[in-house]
Amino acid sequence: MKKLFIILMMIVLVCAMPLIACGEEEPAPAPAPAPAPAPEPAPPEKDSIVFGGARSLSGFNAIVAETSFNPAWYMWVEEVNAAGGIYVEEYGKKLPIETIMYDDKSDRGTLVKLLEKLITEDKVDFILGPCSTGSIFAAAPIANKYEYIMIGGEGGSITLAEFLPSMPYIFPVIQDSSHQIPPLVELMVEKGVKTAAVIYFEDLHGVENASTTVMECRKAGIDIVMYKSFPLGTKDLSPLLREAKALEVDAFLSMSYPDESFLAIGQSMEIDFNPKVFYATVGIYMTVLKDIFGDEVIEGIMGGGAWNGKQSPRAAELEAKRIEFTGPGGMEYWGFAVFWSAFQHLQQSIEMAGTLDQTVIRDILATEKFDTDFGPWWYENQVPALEAYAGVVGQWQDGYFEVILPTPKATADSIYPKPPWPKH
Repeated sequence: MKKLFIILMMIVLVCAMPLIACGEEEPAPAPAPAPAPAPEPAPPEKDSIVFGGARSLSGFNAIVAETSFNPAWYMWVEEVNAAGGIYVEEYGKKLPIETIMYDDKSDRGTLVKLLEKLITEDKVDFILGPCSTGSIFAAAPIANKYEYIMIGGEGGSITLAEFLPSMPYIFPVIQDSSHQIPPLVELMVEKGVKTAAVIYFEDLHGVENASTTVMECRKAGIDIVMYKSFPLGTKDLSPLLREAKALEVDAFLSMSYPDESFLAIGQSMEIDFNPKVFYATVGIYMTVLKDIFGDEVIEGIMGGGAWNGKQSPRAAELEAKRIEFTGPGGMEYWGFAVFWSAFQHLQQSIEMAGTLDQTVIRDILATEKFDTDFGPWWYENQVPALEAYAGVVGQWQDGYFEVILPTPKATADSIYPKPPWPKH
């Protein structure tokens, strides 16, 4: 019996083993490995960087556009594309530049529509600034709304500068009157100018430059004995010129675009109005002035500007290239240096960013200093640093537009008084 009992107990134990095992907790399974992160999507294939501009190819602004910004732009594009384009790390290659250019016909309503089209329909990578102070002012809010970098065209504005903190994508490149006029007034004081006549056309450029001139002259003790406006596109300035002549002013200062600047010269000659300082803001820097009037007539006339090939060996090389590009009659000594520097600075900003993302490039534009053919270029509060600027006043001397202000950038001393108009 005892032996039978032992055998039965062993059978019970053997049968119970699976039940005991089933009552134990099984170990938790090992966690599954985390899935590998999805690879970054490759950027879409891209064969060029497209710049779009709504600029004045016709109308009253065309003469400014076709001698200043446009030649600088197309010369720069030609040079960049000859080297294969701009290297963009995101795409792992150099991308040539393609340009879409529309004619705004010197009309701001047309400009606004075309700018919207470039951004929303053509979907260009970058936009170009328009021509004229008022046009830049009209275009800036649109570019900034779409977060498109806008390198300004031919124009600078004190009013616009006040809005720049709220428009971080806008970079005007022409200095406004707060930087261009004070050196001129200082020079006039140094030369003994006592009285001045100021005329201006009824547009943002004229209003800002004239008001700045009056303010600076009054602070410096120069008596403004005449301060009058004229409509844009006027064909007769002789009443204003005769009034200035009767007042025997030392300085005549015209805040005008090329047509009116040239008109003031021709009609001043007709009435023999010979102020000691003859200055106009826009157009005096154009070599076509020599073709119209001749070297003897324009001797001593001052104007906004300025740059020339005497400023450095690299400037001399670019001056020669520019003359070859447009011919001597299409030359200018005002905005070319500024635009060229701004384009080279933009190229290096894109290359540093390694992407065409406007926000990334914008932050580099605003903070980095790069070397250009005209020396270092950088922005302070989105406008060019004064030290980077080529020059602000030029003067015709012996058939060449010399830089006379500021003194560190000057290529010649100023002539004072301006020689009288030659007698024919």
